[in-house]
Amino acid sequence: MIKKTIDKKIFRCPACGRENLLYEKNIIKCDKCNDIYRYQDNKFFFISKRELPEDFVDRFKYRLKKFSVFYNFLVKVISPVYVNNRLKKFIETEINKENSININLGSGNKLLSQKIINVDLLPYKYVDIVADIHRLPIANKKIDTIICEAVLEHVVNPYEVVKEINRVLKKGGLVYCFMPFICGFHASPTDYTRLTHEGVKVLFKDFEVIELGIGGGPTSGLLWILQEWLAIVLSFGFKKLHFLLYLFFMLVTFPIKYLDIILAKHPMAKNIASGFYIIARK
Repeated sequence: MIKKTIDKKIFRCPACGRENLLYEKNIIKCDKCNDIYRYQDNKFFFISKRELPEDFVDRFKYRLKKFSVFYNFLVKVISPVYVNNRLKKFIETEINKENSININLGSGNKLLSQKIINVDLLPYKYVDIVADIHRLPIANKKIDTIICEAVLEHVVNPYEVVKEINRVLKKGGLVYCFMPFICGFHASPTDYTRLTHEGVKVLFKDFEVIELGIGGGPTSGLLWILQEWLAIVLSFGFKKLHFLLYLFFMLVTFPIKYLDIILAKHPMAKNIASGFYIIARK
């Protein structure tokens, strides 16, 4: 893996907003509020170490995410959601611009491009900045492009995160965001929010909307709920059996999701879509 070069001038203290932080070897210090952060293992840490999830399923997912290629293959192929390739096209047209600064919020252990700076709560292998995206350690108007894929449902206050996105984007900067609508609970490590087509518009009301479309179609929404329902009915209250059955039904039914290649184009598909993507400009 090629080490990314990150200009330290983009940073600011997430506690008080002070720019021009002090760098001494592996220590990052704010001389205004005296908060201390660190640089370790090629990562900038702007939060303290987080504890592992307590739930069995969440711990399983956390450990699985360390195997990035395998985990992302499972998400793309075996998961109940068929997601279109709009993000891939967005990266090809927007991220590869020369000298642009691009970040992926809530990246997990996914490496979309060497030109994208990964930000996450947990220090996975491909994460560059460990931070809470409610309070980004990035100065105003420093970023050209932001990706936030299936992340905002996992934050306590998505509206606060979108304000942060607005703050750090340059004027004319773009954001790609995917938000779920019809889907089951999926903690990573928590899960709070779902938004309708109209709800996504409200969330990005301070932006110019370039595109707003279906990222995951109606079959994906139906399939996710069906898999969960079957696991609940047949597990008779046993949580680990529920987990095993859920995996089983996921494995035997996932091909059904590819109906969304056609059904996602239906004019009423947004009524029960699995999720929506938006591309918006500041």
